[in-house]
Amino acid sequence: MKERVRFAPSPTGPLHIGGLRTALFNYLFAKNKKGSFILRLEDTDRNRLVENSDSYIEEALKWIGVVPEEGPSVGGEYGPYKQSERINLYNEKIQILIDSNNAYYAFDTNEDLSVLRKEEEEKGLVFKYGYSVRGSLDNSLSMSDKNIKERIAKESYVVRLKVNPGITKSNDLLRGEIEVDNNILDDKILIKADGLPTYHFASVVDDYLMKITTVIRGEEWLPSLAIHDLIYKAFGWNKPSFIHLPLILKPSGKGKLSKRDGLSGGFPIFPLEWNKEPGYKEMGFLSGGLINYLALLGWNPGGSKEIFNLKELIKLFGISGLQKGGAKFDFEKAKWTNQQHLSKMNFNEFDQVFGKNTASIKSKHPSKAEEIFSLIRERLKTGQDFEKETVFLLEGPSGYNQKVLEKLSRNNLSRMIDEIESIIKKTGVNSLKENLMSFAEDKKINFGSIMQLLRLSIVGELSGPDIIIAAEILGKSVTLERVKKINTHIKNNLS
Repeated sequence: MKERVRFAPSPTGPLHIGGLRTALFNYLFAKNKKGSFILRLEDTDRNRLVENSDSYIEEALKWIGVVPEEGPSVGGEYGPYKQSERINLYNEKIQILIDSNNAYYAFDTNEDLSVLRKEEEEKGLVFKYGYSVRGSLDNSLSMSDKNIKERIAKESYVVRLKVNPGITKSNDLLRGEIEVDNNILDDKILIKADGLPTYHFASVVDDYLMKITTVIRGEEWLPSLAIHDLIYKAFGWNKPSFIHLPLILKPSGKGKLSKRDGLSGGFPIFPLEWNKEPGYKEMGFLSGGLINYLALLGWNPGGSKEIFNLKELIKLFGISGLQKGGAKFDFEKAKWTNQQHLSKMNFNEFDQVFGKNTASIKSKHPSKAEEIFSLIRERLKTGQDFEKETVFLLEGPSGYNQKVLEKLSRNNLSRMIDEIESIIKKTGVNSLKENLMSFAEDKKINFGSIMQLLRLSIVGELSGPDIIIAAEILGKSVTLERVKKINTHIKNNLS
């Protein structure tokens, strides 16, 4: 049978980085098996819906290249792909369970249930609406058909799954067989008082009707697996295979990654901008760099290779590489991975993605933009770094690292800067390194100190790209102007 998998988020806000990884793993699994990847929006919790989050989810998937064959925007044979548009299907299916005595109406008020919960809490227990107590509660199990019809016509009610005593055996392809004593399970609500289905019911119905073969979802849904198995059994349906992915953990490794972790760690947890808060795209990540990092967060294809494009990930992806334990989020590793992808780009490719970041350099040095990119490419972890790494080519240093200057002053600083200025005046910058080496050798001066002083002249700090190439890009007049400026500074402050 052809594999069919789905990503089924709720449009209750922007897509979390954990949800993005779930979508990616579904997509990689489907494509590796030559199957179909489906997007379904589970939007029946009307109180939690957030405007525009549905379109955000689709835009995020499009950006990373995980495009569904079926979904709300593209349609498909098994639509609609928004649960709010499938209510008639849920109404039809719930009646089947009620008629077969696998589900029942419950008329208990929230106030009544709150009292029962409080009574159990006072005994140190947890209240469960299950087979041990349901006979004494207000539901349809002991009512006549006539009484039931009268009450559902005028009263508020929910529909609950009838969970009977026994053991429910489930299977997860990653974790193996799982046994649950039904005694610990509630009679879960399938249809809420507003007439809309719960996640448990709608998810099972949709997966069956959409012919989903493998459900790949987050570990947080593992406790629901027994309930979902019972719903499949109640219908007499064959169930799909299940894989519950490990959590993405905080950088400390303790607990699930949250928005607060992103705020404190200075990294986003959303792929795209949301409410003016930048996502990975706006922070200068390539989609390929981000999915490469996410793919290896909880999965490993074996071997030492760490950099993959999407086609390679599809070819290699398999369940055997999934880990059971959570994976710590490491923003520095994410940036390193992105850096490896950036380093493979030429300037035109980079400019197409990060044109806003290259605009100033193209304006100031239009004929040298490609050369400048080659100069600093290996230093770029994100597209935003381009501006930081090239600002010295647009304007001279506003100050100098005083500690470095004081250290260099032990080496006859004035003499060194005078000679650097003189060499540039006489010979320009095309053979600057060779001329400075000759000066250092002739005067028995440490060549490294001379290069540090030249770098301070041009950049203001010791960090930066190859300073000789930078001087050639700036040209003789600009380089000489900057050397003269630091010379004046030295004579006024360190003489």
